[in-house]
Amino acid sequence: MTTARLPRAIAPLRRLLDRATADRIRRMPFADAGHGYDKFGLHPDWVACGAGLMTPLYKTWFRVTSHGSEHVPSRGGAVLACNHSGMIPLDAMMVWTDLVMQTDPPRAPRVVMDHFVGGMPFLSVLFARVGAVGGSRANFHELLDSGELVLVFPEGVPGIAKPFKDRYQLRPWREGHVEMAIRHGVPVVPVAVIGAEEQMPQLAKIDGIKLFGTPHLPIPATPVPLPVHYHVHYGPPVAVHETWTPQQSNDPEVLAEAAARVRDAVEDLIRVGLAQREGIFR
Repeated sequence: MTTARLPRAIAPLRRLLDRATADRIRRMPFADAGHGYDKFGLHPDWVACGAGLMTPLYKTWFRVTSHGSEHVPSRGGAVLACNHSGMIPLDAMMVWTDLVMQTDPPRAPRVVMDHFVGGMPFLSVLFARVGAVGGSRANFHELLDSGELVLVFPEGVPGIAKPFKDRYQLRPWREGHVEMAIRHGVPVVPVAVIGAEEQMPQLAKIDGIKLFGTPHLPIPATPVPLPVHYHVHYGPPVAVHETWTPQQSNDPEVLAEAAARVRDAVEDLIRVGLAQREGIFR
């Protein structure tokens, strides 16, 4: 296997993890494409550095509590469908970190990014190195064929752009994730994040300013995210692949029903999570 050398500015981030965790993540299996990275740019050393970078947020600032990670398959392909909120996608980063920390052997979920993320200097490379991918159909097919975990946010940008008064109310739920799950014969694991809705309330947004292709410029109520207590809930897999055959994956009625099942499962997790938490910061 070819060894990919980490930049000197990045390598020290591994030290933010305890040695056992860093070594465990660095030993995670990956398919080297022959140049030190897999075909999408991931390398375990970078995953360990990414987890180190996220550790202060994950353990100290947001104090993430994980619930139900045993529902995430330890091997093989699966789609994880999660609610989206918080004005900036810190929820995606915390779910990514939670999965890297909680799965054994460690699995770095392949986070499906919006198209504009690829145009962001430095971040686009960092995200690729830790497993994020552009949201094309070809990428989705390749990842599930390779037995990867694919993390999607079916609400898309409208989820993180919702006003504070609409917190924990899901936006229209896209259907592409269930089409891919049915077509490839993999389950969909519902995921709910509690806490992100309150991390950075949005006062307004300016649609005419689109930095690096972003859909709008948000105006936050706070200069930095608040130290809310994150709870990440994983539910039992929704076996859409056992209900419908791959030949039915092009049927609009099938996809609408399958997506509704996943959405309902996420809404149930949100409802339970909100009832269980003791407060926004606890």
